[in-house]
Amino acid sequence: MSHWKLSLRSNLINTVVFYITISGVAASYAQSSPESPASVPGSATPVSIDATPPVPVKEEKVAEEKVQEVFVTGSRIPRASKEGPTSVTVITGADLEQQGFRNVYDALSAQTQNTGMTQGADYGNTFTPAANTISLRGLGPNHTLILVNGRRVADYPVAYDGSVNFVNLANIPSALVDRIEILNSGASAIYGSDAIAGVVNIILKKEISGYDINVKAGGTQAGGGANQRIQFSGGGTSGDLTGLFGVEISQRQPIWSRQRDFMSSETLDGTTPRRTNSQLNVDTGNYITPGGAGCGGLANSFDHSLVMVQSSQGPYCGSGKALPSYWTTETANQSENLYGALTYQLSGISPKTEVFSDFMVGFNTTKNNTRGPNWTSEGAGNGYFYNQNTGNDESWYRRIAPEEIGGADRYDKKWDDTAANWSVGVRGDIPGSTWNYEAAYNISGYSSRASVPLLLSNVDSFFLGPKLGVNSDGVAIYAPNANNFYQPLTPAQFNSITGVATSQNKSWTQTLSLTANGELFNLPAGPVRLAGVAELGSQGFSNTPDPLINQGVFYNQSEAEGASGSRKRYALGAELNIPITKELITTVAGRYDDYSFAGRNDGKFTYNMGIEFRPVNTLLFRGNLATSFRAPDMNYIYSSVTRGYYASTTDYYLCQLSGQPLAGCSYNNYSPGANYIQTGSKDLKPEDGKSWSYGVVWSPTSNFDVSADFWRIQIDNLVTNLDPDTILHNEANCRSGVLDINSPTCVDAISRVIRNPANAPLNPNAIEDILVNPINAAQERTSGIDLSAKWRIKTSDIGTFLLKANSTLVLSHYYKQFANDPDENLRDSLTNPDWRSKVNASVTWILNKWTNTVQVTRYGSLPNANQTSRISPFALVNYSVNYQITPAASVSLIVNNVFNSVKQDSSAGWPFYPVGNYNPYGREGWLEFNYHFGK
Repeated sequence: MSHWKLSLRSNLINTVVFYITISGVAASYAQSSPESPASVPGSATPVSIDATPPVPVKEEKVAEEKVQEVFVTGSRIPRASKEGPTSVTVITGADLEQQGFRNVYDALSAQTQNTGMTQGADYGNTFTPAANTISLRGLGPNHTLILVNGRRVADYPVAYDGSVNFVNLANIPSALVDRIEILNSGASAIYGSDAIAGVVNIILKKEISGYDINVKAGGTQAGGGANQRIQFSGGGTSGDLTGLFGVEISQRQPIWSRQRDFMSSETLDGTTPRRTNSQLNVDTGNYITPGGAGCGGLANSFDHSLVMVQSSQGPYCGSGKALPSYWTTETANQSENLYGALTYQLSGISPKTEVFSDFMVGFNTTKNNTRGPNWTSEGAGNGYFYNQNTGNDESWYRRIAPEEIGGADRYDKKWDDTAANWSVGVRGDIPGSTWNYEAAYNISGYSSRASVPLLLSNVDSFFLGPKLGVNSDGVAIYAPNANNFYQPLTPAQFNSITGVATSQNKSWTQTLSLTANGELFNLPAGPVRLAGVAELGSQGFSNTPDPLINQGVFYNQSEAEGASGSRKRYALGAELNIPITKELITTVAGRYDDYSFAGRNDGKFTYNMGIEFRPVNTLLFRGNLATSFRAPDMNYIYSSVTRGYYASTTDYYLCQLSGQPLAGCSYNNYSPGANYIQTGSKDLKPEDGKSWSYGVVWSPTSNFDVSADFWRIQIDNLVTNLDPDTILHNEANCRSGVLDINSPTCVDAISRVIRNPANAPLNPNAIEDILVNPINAAQERTSGIDLSAKWRIKTSDIGTFLLKANSTLVLSHYYKQFANDPDENLRDSLTNPDWRSKVNASVTWILNKWTNTVQVTRYGSLPNANQTSRISPFALVNYSVNYQITPAASVSLIVNNVFNSVKQDSSAGWPFYPVGNYNPYGREGWLEFNYHFGK
């Protein structure tokens, strides 16, 4: 049991009171009314084979069949029709399994609206490898509002890419997911800040009868990534009390780059082996011939791949497996998640009045590895020393092999995360009226403890011997034994020069809300309905680095400053639904949000106007115009002066200066990358957003529908940290004359890149620091088209078929840093890793006890890693089959990447695939068994 880490947590889990919530009124924003069944709002694609298709509803049919009202994400007003003025995409709990999605994040990242590349848990060297997020419309993870049961949850406590705040999608328990709704447009007038690119509402189950146990296990065909999951959930009703609970425990082994043939060595494309051991004469710029046994003394290192490399600067030891030996392309993960809910009916007050509460907590441990330990002499100084034995200024370099430290996982980084959400409230109706209300309090917190192995400050003396002082030039003096430098370490020796730095990071948010909705008065076409909301909330975060860093305990670590901050907010909003005629309905919403932080207040009023026109029963024309805003990320506001280094950097200027093409340039994607200095700003203005969309839904029968929607989103005063790769790319183009060196962009880029002097003894013109800070950029805007279709075919002999298809085509994407700059075409840029198009299609076949689903995702073209051309589109195929053994038991086989396809790109060398856009896992498979106890 300790293997699952439950023993340390059992006391906490045993104290958890399981709560229940059933769908309520307005504050949940996305749930059925209490008296309704689990009605699911949808888009033009229905949520399941048996779900009511999104056909515009006739008034007489509503009366005849008593169609019950539902809440659709994007509106607080319950409505009979499941289609509104803005499209909503629905992913059901069944879709998570049938379409081969491993978890909630997988399902969301596969959606066609998610055209932006993000640095996820498997990206490698990032600020947040223990978290996953999405980028709807390519506008970044901080422009999509993520809700759970219609309520905000705490941000991940470490900023994405060191810059923006976001919600982690890696620890949502899929066993308890009823459905996920994606509002495909801006909605600040409904939800407030963040809802610029869209809203994702993850709705958990509200009713369970009996008990379910689900066991799932699988792995990859090529090795690594073995994983297991067990889920147990249940619930029931006793009198006025209803409850449910769910527990999910999972474990996943890592996938190492060395386990994938196509990237098991950097030298597969003919490049020179990576330098692992070298002695450089700084005065001549040439490497010194290894002494003693030379490279042969380390021949067993890096899987017996270390060799002598003859370069134009002289010999050094190198290996093509230095990076793949350490690099994990899929993180190791272990998690325990639980959810509980209680509802108590206050029947003495009103049949619809109830007290509710729900609670969710998750524990996650993530491990990854990216690069392994490496050392440069006097790395905390100028990188070289005076060798008393030779009389030369020298720079020594050493990569330490996994064989020397007891295995690559000895140098794993680890994140121990805990996330919790709790809601409590009361809801009901006002007797004798059409009005419903809800008063609720919600609090959410996230804690992440990061443990990173680092070399200790004694490493210089370990390799070079005692420091003998400094010479007249201020250069440190050593008298090292070169023979010892080429002898392998023992694990005990390595432990003597290695420690662990531990940082503590926390975030929280809380909201007190009061909502109500009901009918105001009647018009000839029907009642005018009103919904209102009042919110009072606050949020905060803190980042606390290990104090040992500033005490000089670790080798070559810049001073680390903690950061923390908080802000308060309040909001008032209202929404009107007005039936002009039976064919024409309009929606108008307005909301005022006020944020108080850093001694200032920022307020913003946003509005939303929608229209639905149904000239005939089977046809819907819709349109929506909305303004949005986003308060500056707290990380941008409160970030202290932060010093660090990027995982890897491409120095475009030095590539140009040396005359090397980017593909083979020694300054391309070098690791570790350049140092950076980052600061925050309390003077940032809020972002202003504007979006509009229009479309059509055609449903000639209950078994067929198709929709098309055009959308456009614009953000003014965009708060952004300039991307370091963009800065370096611009700087090189400015220095070379490709861009006007006097333009605002060039003046800014050149001022941000601090370089060594051209006559520096070591690394002339090399990057010393990149200065990064947030600014209000002028504008970013994008537009595109969403298409979707569904066709259900019923036969008497060969079962039922359901065909679904969704696609997104990005028509334009522009960015302007300063008002006087020309537009930068991001859509067609060879430096932008986002997709220009995405298509999902699936076929489900149900015959007797068998259900088969084939899911195909086609990704559009991307720039190659060399940024010289585009690589072709890529498609992945998933397959699942489920067999219902008995009414209570079923078994499933799930295969992802049926054709074992890996999109490769060797244009810029290792790792030979588009990192972040695709994964190199290859074919994966799982067996799953589910059993239901009780009704």
